[in-house]
Amino acid sequence: MIIYQVLPRLFGNPVLLNFPNGTIQENGCGKLSFFTPAMIRKLKKLGVTHIWFTGIIRHATTTDYSAYGVPRQHPSVIKGKAGSPYAICDYYDIDPDLADNPAERMAEFEALVERVHKEGLKVVIDFVPNHVARQYQSICKPEWVKDLGQDDNQDYHFSTTNNFYYCWGQPFSAPTDNGSPADKDSAVSDDSLDKPYSEVPAKATGNDCFSPTPSRNDWYETVKLNYGIDYYDAGGRSTHFNPIPNTWDKMTQILLFWASKGIDAFRCDMAEMVPAEFWHWATDKVKFTYPEVKFIGEVYCPDLYRQYIWAGFDYLYDKVGLYDCLKDVVKGRRSAQDITQQWQAVDDIQQHMLNFLENHDEQRIASDYFAGSAQKGIPALAVSLMLNTNPFMLYAGQEFGERGMDCEGFSGTDGRTTIFDYWNPQSLYRGYVNRRKLSAEEKAIEKQYTHLLKISTAEKAITEGKTYDLMYVNPQSEKFNANRLFAFLRHCDDETLLIVANFSDSEESAAINIPQHAFEYLGIPQTDCFNSNQPVETTIAANNVTILKICSGNVSNIYPLP
Repeated sequence: MIIYQVLPRLFGNPVLLNFPNGTIQENGCGKLSFFTPAMIRKLKKLGVTHIWFTGIIRHATTTDYSAYGVPRQHPSVIKGKAGSPYAICDYYDIDPDLADNPAERMAEFEALVERVHKEGLKVVIDFVPNHVARQYQSICKPEWVKDLGQDDNQDYHFSTTNNFYYCWGQPFSAPTDNGSPADKDSAVSDDSLDKPYSEVPAKATGNDCFSPTPSRNDWYETVKLNYGIDYYDAGGRSTHFNPIPNTWDKMTQILLFWASKGIDAFRCDMAEMVPAEFWHWATDKVKFTYPEVKFIGEVYCPDLYRQYIWAGFDYLYDKVGLYDCLKDVVKGRRSAQDITQQWQAVDDIQQHMLNFLENHDEQRIASDYFAGSAQKGIPALAVSLMLNTNPFMLYAGQEFGERGMDCEGFSGTDGRTTIFDYWNPQSLYRGYVNRRKLSAEEKAIEKQYTHLLKISTAEKAITEGKTYDLMYVNPQSEKFNANRLFAFLRHCDDETLLIVANFSDSEESAAINIPQHAFEYLGIPQTDCFNSNQPVETTIAANNVTILKICSGNVSNIYPLP
């Protein structure tokens, strides 16, 4: 399972100007229509099985779509010109930025889902359950649905019948609210946007900030949803799940709405900030009607992993374990031997862990804040892709070494690709629109990604086989640098792969011991060229990986290509 994360706003944007803090008129915006059958087939050829379309549901933005009946949002509670895809202002609507005809935005999205399915791939979208935009107002909800907060009693900090939390009678103060007027590019005047933002009483902020004066570092553009946890209780917090809180039913109906559109999986934002009891209740209802739908949880606390798997999640981010470890190994802050501890910590739930090296929250591998070079991420890619059978997630542009070092606007130069601004990541444009402009380095990275992804999806030893970690029998020595090398076996039927990742900036020659136990555990017959008495000698290029395939007594090198 290879998930390709893409922000359609950026992917396929035809405008190359890239003005910092630019409007949609200045910097342009990608459209859903860019994902033609031919484009989807390109991703499929890369090895992709699922496309995660980030920022599909309508969120707060400074761009004016009032001509299409879309309420405008106050700029003081929006991050960037384009706005955060995680500040949802209508759970039942599509972002009009992404449509060729905003009036037909839902139909255009439904056509996209159909195109993806026709090419044999699956669709993933975000479900953002913990918070909504400050000015949430659904204009596309079914007639029988009551809006979030519609019947709230704002005299209470907390009530199980309320959808939001409130600060008793206190006004909200946005950290950017200086009374500045909205952009004057708008063709429609709205006097309310020329005045300071007003919210009385203040609603609690999305990152569990229960103050009416959140800071710029808080998720001040969002409002926390109430799932029956009283954060104001004298004891610290208490749970109230019986009767079922009003929010549970409303959010489950939203999941069912999108599942009915043919969505194959939900990537659930900050899932651990929503009680596991809700997830158990909601996933059961969704899977009863749509049994094939998968749930991917953004859960960072390892102590909660098993609880959220119990609650119905098929996959959880392996961020605090494998990702953090691989990043440190690439940066030279930890030994490659530490990777062993990471898979062992989740060995009983390994099939539920989702591996990745980049996503919209993390710094790009090639950025100055991570490795400074896409090539340095190749050994980590091999380990993340091939250590086990669990899924892998790839972020658009990663396969070309996108650096994320642009100063786009609200995002700033932080080593990440912006989610707040209208922009055009140049490597993505070169990779999928104007390939003649790809640099030699970008072509080299793409070639390596393509080949490693192909191996990970085509070799049965990777997709179905068992894993054997070889680090415990290959201690630090002149013939095996355990600080910078990581070696393991994958085996299925009569084929075995020996994978050795080199995190060093220099070429490494290694003699790799294969213990008797590995042959017994994996059921591999010993031969003259592959046995427990004779180390396997190989050379691994700097910041690269070597993959040897052993089949019918023969050993061949399947990576890197000659």
